[in-house]
Amino acid sequence: MNSRLELLQSYPFQRLSTLLGGHQPPAGLQPVSLHIGEPKHPTPAFIREALIANLDGLSVYPATLGSDTLRQAIAQWIARRYGIAAPDAATQVLPVNGSREALFSFVQAVIDTGREKPVVACPNPFYQIYEGAALLAGAEAQFINNLSDSDYAFNLEQLPEEIWRRTQLLIVCSPGNPTGKVLGLEDWKRLFAHADRHGTVIASDECYSEIYFDEARPPMGALEAAVKLGRHDFRNLVVFSSLSKRSNVPGMRSGFVAGDAAILKKYYLYRTYHGGAMSPPVQAASIAAWNDEVHVRENRALYRKKFEAVIDILKPALPVQWPDAAFYLWLQTPIDDCEFTRRLHQTEAVSVLPGSYLARETRGVNPGSRRVRIALVAGVEECIEAAQRIKRFAASL
Repeated sequence: MNSRLELLQSYPFQRLSTLLGGHQPPAGLQPVSLHIGEPKHPTPAFIREALIANLDGLSVYPATLGSDTLRQAIAQWIARRYGIAAPDAATQVLPVNGSREALFSFVQAVIDTGREKPVVACPNPFYQIYEGAALLAGAEAQFINNLSDSDYAFNLEQLPEEIWRRTQLLIVCSPGNPTGKVLGLEDWKRLFAHADRHGTVIASDECYSEIYFDEARPPMGALEAAVKLGRHDFRNLVVFSSLSKRSNVPGMRSGFVAGDAAILKKYYLYRTYHGGAMSPPVQAASIAAWNDEVHVRENRALYRKKFEAVIDILKPALPVQWPDAAFYLWLQTPIDDCEFTRRLHQTEAVSVLPGSYLARETRGVNPGSRRVRIALVAGVEECIEAAQRIKRFAASL
């Protein structure tokens, strides 16, 4: 077996299962699961219907490039969403089976182990695929701490020049998981200049881009920032997006990568061997989803309603703040985050995720320490009930 598998840490949800094992919540309390970022809103009927109507597509092998119609739908969505010219659907857009699969395989395609000690740099806390993909690609993972006292800024100066010289890939997540932080134009200007100076590829994970709270102020995306900064060729930049959160279809495994045509040409070559083609019925349903915004606005309205109610309930008991975007509360805890999680589950049957499970101790700091991630993915009433229980638990500490 690949010896690098020994470098992987247990996934956060496995660790959570161990933490909560043997601790039964009180009888009569219905469990509320807010620990995993899995959308629970119903899948829109028209997407289901498009999938079913195209089941005949199961009889053919899908093309790795996907259909021209799907790539065009994605390119036109990017143009509408970000107010920019549509990227070239033939060379700058590639359908993928969800952003998780794409992020992992992209790292394998980018990293050149023939160069000196390759590095993948990423935020801390972070989506655990970043670290796992780096390690299995033969690279070293280096972390940039995103801390509340600096408004979760992406401070590139945390890593020394010797590390940046070896960094082949910089992974950015905006809106951030779990912080909800959105990067602005000045942030992107600095990131692009840094990538140019060091010859680094930027992978921008934007799977939460469509969960935000002000319809008049959607989060800026990396492609949008690139165009505003005159980088119309998207050089050194690849963006990852997904329908899972936007359209409540996590089981459909549908997303895209877009950006630098030269990078995507090589990534496409990798994928022809990797076997990452999207099923034709899923392609058809994806086209329907990308072409509709009504269901996305309705989805955002539900999240906005949950955040308004939950924050109003928690505010008297805990230091809670609105995120810029995404569907997480990154809540500061008055006690150790693991202890908070265990006791909350034991007394109130509410499961959340310890923040320390989503981060690594770096330069003497674990940015997730004494924080929990709360995913407001359940229904409105269920989230309100959970918030009331969390408030009651906090009052008992």
